[in-house]
Amino acid sequence: MRAKRFAALIAAAVALPLAATGAQADPPPAPVFDNGEAQPVFDPADVVRESLWVDAPVDSDHDGVHDKVHVEIVRPAATERGMKVPVVYQASPYYAGGNDVPNHNVDVELHDPGAAAPARRADGTRTSSVGAVEGAGPRAEPITWQYEEYFVSRGFAVVYGESLGSGQSTGCPTTGGENETVGARSVIDWLNGRLPAHDAGGTPVPAEWTTGRTAMQGVSYNGTLPNAVATTGVEGLETIVPIAAISSWYDYYREDGAVVAPGGYQGEDADVLAEYVHTRADREVCAPVIAEVAADQDRVTGDYSPFWAERNYLDDVGGVRASVLAVHGLNDWNVTTGQVARWYAALGEQGVQRKIWLHQSGHTDPLSLRKDEWLSTLNRWYSHYLFGQDNGVEDEPRSTVQREDMSWADEPDWPAPGAEDATVYPWPGGGGKGTIDVRDAVPGASTVERLADDAGKTVEQLADLPSSGNRLAYSTTAASEPVRLSGTPVVDLAVAFDRPAANVTGVLLDRAPDGTSKVITRGWTDPQNRSDPATTEPIEPGTSYAIGFELQPKDYVLAAGHRLEFMVASSDHDYTLRPDPGAGLSVDLTKTAVTLPVVGGAESLRSAF
Repeated sequence: MRAKRFAALIAAAVALPLAATGAQADPPPAPVFDNGEAQPVFDPADVVRESLWVDAPVDSDHDGVHDKVHVEIVRPAATERGMKVPVVYQASPYYAGGNDVPNHNVDVELHDPGAAAPARRADGTRTSSVGAVEGAGPRAEPITWQYEEYFVSRGFAVVYGESLGSGQSTGCPTTGGENETVGARSVIDWLNGRLPAHDAGGTPVPAEWTTGRTAMQGVSYNGTLPNAVATTGVEGLETIVPIAAISSWYDYYREDGAVVAPGGYQGEDADVLAEYVHTRADREVCAPVIAEVAADQDRVTGDYSPFWAERNYLDDVGGVRASVLAVHGLNDWNVTTGQVARWYAALGEQGVQRKIWLHQSGHTDPLSLRKDEWLSTLNRWYSHYLFGQDNGVEDEPRSTVQREDMSWADEPDWPAPGAEDATVYPWPGGGGKGTIDVRDAVPGASTVERLADDAGKTVEQLADLPSSGNRLAYSTTAASEPVRLSGTPVVDLAVAFDRPAANVTGVLLDRAPDGTSKVITRGWTDPQNRSDPATTEPIEPGTSYAIGFELQPKDYVLAAGHRLEFMVASSDHDYTLRPDPGAGLSVDLTKTAVTLPVVGGAESLRSAF
C-alpha cells in the first residue's frame, strides 16, 4: 500500500500541463528504473544551478532577525520542462573550510572536588576531526560533492545547505545545538512550501521543481545533522543516510564522566569545533555565543548537563519518521561505534524502518570501499523511499557486516542473532600476564592487584610490555576455534584509589600467535561518576568502589590460535586527560568481571577456551 501511495504522489507531481488551446502538451521527461534502481538517463552537465537563502525561524546570532541558510541547488534541466524531482540534501558546516584553532591542553591534573580547579592553557592547532575540509575563506567555485553526478543523472536534485555560522549563512555555530537543527530543517520546510527563500537580489524563490520528498546524507558532522533533523519529524524528510555520524555529542567529547577526545584530536572540544567551522564573514557577532559554548561544555568535571542534553538526539528519537540507513566503520575511533549502536537500537525500539552497514575501515564513506555494491544499495533505498519504487529494499536483511577477511555478510539484524552475554574473570598475575577463566571468578577473600598511572605510555605500549607496574593484563589460552563478539562488552571492577581523582581505562586485545597484539575495543570512565554521568561524587582514597562501564561496541572474530586479553589501565594517552604519573589503583579480582557479547553465548566461549 505504501509503495502504491508513493507512486500516486509521484504521478500527481509530474502531471502533464495543459496547453492554452486545451490540448495536452508533450509529457515532461521522467526517470527510468531497472530492477528497482534509477538509471542514468539525464545528462549530468545539463543542469540548473541556483543559489539562495532560506529563512530559518531562529535568531542564534541575536541580531533581531531570523538566521538565513545559504543553499546551492543542482537539478536536472528537465525540471524546467515540467519534471518534478525528489532531493538528496547534504547540510554541512564545512563547505567554506575551517579556521586554525588551538586545542585544549590535556596534560593537566584531574578534577578534585575538594581542591581548586587547575590552571589550563590552550596548546596545539586543530586541523579537522569530523569530516572537515581545509582552507577557510570565500569559495570561487560552486559547492560540489562526489555523489552529485550520480544522483543528478538519475533524476534527483542535489541540495547543499551551509550550516548556521558557516560560509554564506548567518547565525552562529554551536556544535550540535538546537539552532543548527532548526537551520538544517528549514531547507526541507522550504522545499515543501512552508518557509520562504530569496536570491541575492531579494527576489522570492519558490521550490516549484520538486516533489518535496527529501533524503539527507553525509559523513560525520554532515551525517550528524540528518540524525538531528530526523528527530523533529519534519514532513517531507523521507529517509536519512547518516555515515560515521554522532547521535549524542556528549559521547563524542565525554565518556561516562571522563573528558575524552576523538581519536587523533587530543584536546578538541565543542568550543574548538564551533570556532573551527565559524567561517561567516562577520565573525565577531558570534564571539559571545561560542564563549557560552566554551563555558557550558565543562571540561572540569566532565558531567552530563543540560548543555549536553540539548545535543543528545537519542532523547528525541521518538520523533523520527524517516527511514534510516546507518553506516559506520568498525575501526572508527573518531566517531566511535557506540554512536551508531545506540542510535540503531533506539530506532528499533521506536519501530523505525532501518538498516545498518558496518565496514572494516575507519572514519570514511563506503563509496571508497565497496563502490558498486554500495551505490546499488543506496540507489535502491532512495528509489524506494523517494520515487516509490516497489523494489523490496525495505524487506531485505537489516544488517550488512564486512568481516576481517574483507568479505561481506547479510544478517537479519545487529548485534548478530545468537549473541548472548558471557562473563569471564581475570585471575592473579596481572603485573605480568594473569589468566582469564571463562567459568569461575577468583574465590575467597580479596585478591588485590595494583597499578600506577603513567599517561606517558600509550595503551599499545602498555599492552606489549612483558610486565609493568602501569597496567594489569590477563589472557585466555589460545582459542581452539573462532569466537565472534557482536555487541557491547561491559567491565565491572572493584577499585580503590590512593588519590581523589583518576582515570580508568579498559581494553580488549587480540594476541596473535606471533606475539603481536591488536586493540579490539576500549572504554573509559571517571570513577567520580560511578553512579551517574551527571553527578560528581568525591572519592575517598583507600575505599573500594564498584566501577562499571561499557567498552565501545564491536563486531569482531577472534581467530583460532589467538588469545583474548583484557587490560586495565588508568589514563589512556591518546584519548583521556593526562595527569602527572603516579595515581595508584588497587583492583580486587574477586569482584572483577568482563561480560562479552558472544555469538553462541557462554557455551560457545567455553568450547573455544
